[in-house]
Amino acid sequence: MSIWQRLFRPEEGKADLDAEIEAHLAMAAADRRERGAGQEQANAEARREFGNVALVKEVTRGAWGGMWLERLAQDVRYALRQLRRSPGFAASVVGTLALGIGAATAMFTVVDHVLLANLPYAHPARLVKINEGAEMRLLVPYLDIAAWRERARSFEGIAFYGERKDHNYIEGRNATTQVKLTQVSGNLFPVLGVAPQLGPGLKDQPESFARRGETHTVVMNDVAWRSLFGADPVILGKVVRVDDEPYTVVGVMPRGFFFPSAYELPQLWTPIELDPKDQGRTFDAPRYTAVARLKYGVSLATAMAELQTIQKQVARAYTDPDDRKDRSQLSLESYGASLQDKSTTKALLTLTAAAGLLWLIACVNATNLLLARSTVRQREMAMRGALGASRGRLIQQLIVEGLLLSGMAAAFGTALAMGTIVLFSHLPQMARLPIETPATVNLHVLVVLAALTLASAIVSSAWPAFLAARSPIEPALRQGGQQSGVSRSQHRLRGGLVISEIAMSLALLAACGLLLRTLYALRHVPLGFRTDHILVANMAVPTYRFTALNAADEIYEPLLERVQHLPGVDAAGLMTQVPLGHTFTVMLGLADGPGAGITSQFKAVSPDLQRVFGFRMLAGRYFNAGDTAAAEPVVVVNRSFARAFAPKEQDMGKVIGMKLLSLSRDRENPTPTTIVGILDDFHQRAVGEPSQPEIEVSLPQVTRGSRFYDVLETVAMDLAVRTQRSPDEMVSSLGAALRKASPELADSNITTMDQIVEDSYGSQMLAARLLEIFAGSALLLCVAGLYGLLAYVVSQRTREMGVRFALGAQRGDVVWLVMRQAGSLVLTGIAAGTALAFVSDRLVRGYLFGVTAHDGWTLGAVAAVLIVSGALAAYLPARRAAGVNPVEALRAD
Repeated sequence: MSIWQRLFRPEEGKADLDAEIEAHLAMAAADRRERGAGQEQANAEARREFGNVALVKEVTRGAWGGMWLERLAQDVRYALRQLRRSPGFAASVVGTLALGIGAATAMFTVVDHVLLANLPYAHPARLVKINEGAEMRLLVPYLDIAAWRERARSFEGIAFYGERKDHNYIEGRNATTQVKLTQVSGNLFPVLGVAPQLGPGLKDQPESFARRGETHTVVMNDVAWRSLFGADPVILGKVVRVDDEPYTVVGVMPRGFFFPSAYELPQLWTPIELDPKDQGRTFDAPRYTAVARLKYGVSLATAMAELQTIQKQVARAYTDPDDRKDRSQLSLESYGASLQDKSTTKALLTLTAAAGLLWLIACVNATNLLLARSTVRQREMAMRGALGASRGRLIQQLIVEGLLLSGMAAAFGTALAMGTIVLFSHLPQMARLPIETPATVNLHVLVVLAALTLASAIVSSAWPAFLAARSPIEPALRQGGQQSGVSRSQHRLRGGLVISEIAMSLALLAACGLLLRTLYALRHVPLGFRTDHILVANMAVPTYRFTALNAADEIYEPLLERVQHLPGVDAAGLMTQVPLGHTFTVMLGLADGPGAGITSQFKAVSPDLQRVFGFRMLAGRYFNAGDTAAAEPVVVVNRSFARAFAPKEQDMGKVIGMKLLSLSRDRENPTPTTIVGILDDFHQRAVGEPSQPEIEVSLPQVTRGSRFYDVLETVAMDLAVRTQRSPDEMVSSLGAALRKASPELADSNITTMDQIVEDSYGSQMLAARLLEIFAGSALLLCVAGLYGLLAYVVSQRTREMGVRFALGAQRGDVVWLVMRQAGSLVLTGIAAGTALAFVSDRLVRGYLFGVTAHDGWTLGAVAAVLIVSGALAAYLPARRAAGVNPVEALRAD
């Protein structure tokens, strides 16, 4: 008989076996009748000779094989009938486990997408990134890469690449679109082990680079091919214009391919163009990022040792002693690891640990429910044991029920996890995950989901199954009540589980409380500027349009003029990066004269910017309409710069009029720049970071041909507008003004300054939001567990309550009895949870601001929440105990 028939058509097999046995007995009886025996005597002798019919059937079915599958199918059918009879219990367990499994699955999905996903390259584990320098990771000049290629034997190939510009534009079929253009060596794609899906791609000879004046070639990714050129099948050989320069398309990479990282923009790759500076190791020699592929069987340590030996010889070619020292050391790291942001990785691992704790709380809660259920079913288990079921058979039955519950919980939990990911993708930027995560279940997630399902079933049902199976049979059958077989050890076990729930919940609540206090502290930090009624447009400036023009004259002044005349606009100004923005940061190191060695932020601003943000002046003045290209070059600095520039000067007013030699705007005829104003410090990078030195120059004074024009005016610019109208009303008007200024500015990101401040909270906001969900869920499970335990205890002690009332106890005494028991559980859990919170504080310590990891007020508030929640959970069972009718309680037993 086939296994399929045994599992899904067992009655047919049994009928066939019964028929075969009956036929055998009939033949044996007929043989005896032929020898003269009567009908009844023949039948009796045949059955006596055949033996125990039931035993023969059992042995025969065992000989067929797969008996364990039949028993498993029986257990599944029986478990489904049991769960159908107790829908409330099943819903409680499934809902509890679904909450824990859903949280863990959601976080693992994000971790898998960010930290564990394979790169779209062949054998990505063999790809490494080579960095020079000991303390800092330094980019590498071409001659060093050439030396590694010639001498190293640990690599199949060494490629390199360099970022061309921060903003590039391609002219597609219908519009000009911003793209990411990367210059790469000709052997990059072979080193990555990926070939184009269309075309030959770049030349794969390592030294075949395009030279100056040659025709440009370009390879585009699948996104650019489809979105910009409609997946044109004859795109190869066509000329496209990137930054107004012609490029011939020689390849399209496969779908899903990216390099060097997963940019949201369409990606293009073009060969690196070597120039004479690449033939030296001087300060102005171009620097590149080196990527290599290890040979089969070569470890990272072996390659590192070989390359380090070569590098000591290479470093001797550097004439500068500091360069020689820095370049004598290098490091190798997995290319995949190099793409991971450490702060994001830490945040995700911390939140995954919190999700794991919530899953454990859910399992403990489910264990408590199953323990109560096993106590109720003691008589049933005793009856099955009396009929011959072994302990292993009983344990298997209860484990199967746990697996069914866990499986249903996994299905609901997966839906909950994917829904949560979708929800977070539509939340405001401040509460989103730091990366885009698809709400899909891949093989990795399926494996983890299966492991969580199995672990949830084992953790929650194994212990109750073991206790139920080892309970004595005779007392349960003799007594027959609900209280039969319930020992003090079982009560202590359930109480211990509730205590562990309270302890783990307190740890989560404490972490959430610390982060909420951090957000409160951040929101009450004086920023040093106004944020109300301000709109900010982040503009990516199309640099190729202004190669022969002055950006200030051609785009910025007309744009400001147009925006300032919009209805409801009080003031408008331009700044290379607004405070707390993350669009474009320029760091400037002063090389000579007073202040040499100071590193500061360097910004170009329009004169009206102070009216927009309300910066407070400590001394001097801000820029005005007279600070033009024809006027004396001037700058405004902040308090931090003034202190670093003149550390011994106590009077900030005396810094006014001092000269900065390093800021001459004219390359040919340097003229010292005068400090005309000192701003009070304000937060530039993040609310939780102190103010850094800053130098601001007047935008009209940064003219084409001046020293900082290419850096400050032709890369990125933020437009800040103070308005009386609501942001929703102004966005469309501001977008139209940007579109008229330049078609490429139509896609500028427009947001409010308040939103930029919220976004600057970054990982603290994300961690706080997710921990709010985890901690709230943990508190709910904790209260449910405490309520369930006390309700069960009250139901088991009904006769005791009746006796107490009969002996003169008051209602208040019984209420106090139940509340006291709840209080002991809660206080014990709080004590254990406080110790757990002290141990786990390192997980959130890096996200705190304005509060310590062991803040007593936070722990006290969390403990108070748990005490109040515990009291509320205990009140209903206490009232039920106080309402027991002593006559009915004593009569019922």
